[in-house]
Amino acid sequence: MELDRREIEIPPELDGFSLLFPLPFRLALIVVAGFWGWAVNLHYLSKLRIDVPGLIRYPARQSPKQKPHYVSAYHLATLLTIPLGISLLLFWMITFGSIERVKSLEWFPQIYVGIFLVILILPVRRLSRSGRYRFLMTLKRISIGGLAQPQDGKFGDILLADALTSYAKVLGDIYVNFCMLFTGGMSATGKPNRACGGEFVVPIIVAVPSLIRLRQCLIEFVRVQKQRDRGDSWGGQHLANALKYATAFPVIALTALQRNYNPFVVGQISEVQLYHMWIFFACVNSFYSFYWDVTKDWDLTLFTEARSDPQQPFALRRKRCFPTNNMYYGAIIIDLFLRFTWTSKLSSKFDHINETEFGLFMLMFLEVARRWMWIFFRVETEWVRNMRGPAPDDILLGEFNQKLDED
Repeated sequence: MELDRREIEIPPELDGFSLLFPLPFRLALIVVAGFWGWAVNLHYLSKLRIDVPGLIRYPARQSPKQKPHYVSAYHLATLLTIPLGISLLLFWMITFGSIERVKSLEWFPQIYVGIFLVILILPVRRLSRSGRYRFLMTLKRISIGGLAQPQDGKFGDILLADALTSYAKVLGDIYVNFCMLFTGGMSATGKPNRACGGEFVVPIIVAVPSLIRLRQCLIEFVRVQKQRDRGDSWGGQHLANALKYATAFPVIALTALQRNYNPFVVGQISEVQLYHMWIFFACVNSFYSFYWDVTKDWDLTLFTEARSDPQQPFALRRKRCFPTNNMYYGAIIIDLFLRFTWTSKLSSKFDHINETEFGLFMLMFLEVARRWMWIFFRVETEWVRNMRGPAPDDILLGEFNQKLDED
């Protein structure tokens, strides 16, 4: 447990990685990478003739002369990247590896934050205005756990809310960045003090995305209950999905208790017991989430009796859109590996990953990359469901036998 105490100590000097990429720039890189990832999602899936805009009920192009949706997504990602690149270059030129200059210029990276927000909300048609407006409205709706009706873009709400769960630690560090910026004696470009802001604020922020998805699952359950007179399922799958997101809360709480161990708060529970409890709940959350990714989100048969069906490849499903079966097998393996990156803390050889800013950055980036991969297969699965009709236990997958709305 000495490791957890060291994590909140603030050394006087910055490491080489933090000198080049202070916390504000690292967070910006991960956020902007998400926009590039979505553009690539749209581009590749369109190559497979999967209508992603139709699935999320995004307005269709009115003319063949209009640029495809993925081109607009690339355009927006480029607009966000150019000022970030310029800001980084200027920062490097001004600081030139000086610890004092890096710390004193804590306001400089915050300028990009302002530019980022202006680009998102600027009402200019040529800057992918409709896409930015749709993103902000969806973000506003899901921020309180809201969920659109299937015909109004429910699937898009779910995709964005799930993406937020992968950005949970990034959101926590965004708070840390501003906490350090406005706290005397600290520098937002100095060594990140993840204890900034008290013991509870950051864990609550990290828990919010899972809470949003949990509430969405409960909304779906209530909707199913209201339509049970049609003879449909009682909606137990949505409760099981809500439980999956609930398993994240003990992990978040136990992580916070370990970092700020206080016997007056935890009572008779020792640090070793907290650590063992954390391992148990982390295993539950990771195994449950991995099972759900493969079986429910991707409709693969690895964990079902149908995995040995002679009419389909082992552990997959009959209807598939991706060109090779190895893509599915690779996704399963990668998802399993990245769901359990936290186990590096259990190894003396890899434990240092969680002690360095570079290691923490890579773990956050890998989780966002895992979500990027997940979106490919989640969208492909939804497309397959549309082609074969709604599953018998989920009436809320959309109006499968009707033509997708044009608006």
